[in-house]
Amino acid sequence: MKKLFDIVAMIAAALMLLAAGAAQAQPPAPAASAVQSNLAPHPAPEQPLPYSHKTHVGMGLPCQLCHTHPAPGQQMTFPATATCMKCHATLVTDRPAIKKLAEYAKSKQPIPWVRVYKVLPGVTWTHRKHLDAGVQCETCHGTVGDLDAMSETTAVTGMASCISCHQARSVSAACIVCHAWPAK
Repeated sequence: MKKLFDIVAMIAAALMLLAAGAAQAQPPAPAASAVQSNLAPHPAPEQPLPYSHKTHVGMGLPCQLCHTHPAPGQQMTFPATATCMKCHATLVTDRPAIKKLAEYAKSKQPIPWVRVYKVLPGVTWTHRKHLDAGVQCETCHGTVGDLDAMSETTAVTGMASCISCHQARSVSAACIVCHAWPAK
């Protein structure tokens, strides 16, 4: 009987070791947005040119290659037409959208992109402070790299999202942090 118990104990120990090894070998789950998804669908606005973040992020292009945050850093910029043309002067130049892009570049006109996320009136907010604090773009904007057409997939402009994120990071959520007082 003792021999049977020893065999069962060894098998159980081996199974536990295998399970522990398998758990450690699992790749980490992808970073999810810390901001809640929008409850209602927000269709992508019509843009002057089709643009797929999925395609461009899939090639390994970082957000900051196209989107910069010049001083004072409230909003990220849209890419300059010249930035797009660095690649598209030679890549897929036969496509209608790239031909239209080349027309914008030739005329030295900026592409009139439609902003997807808008800072609400009464909110004093800056990308710079968040980026300087190490907040990643995906934290607020979700998995943009999965989108062919950019849309407002997260509730990042909702006050509850801001407060919960600040509380989770032990950052002040006092009204004055995001709202000028007295109102301007």
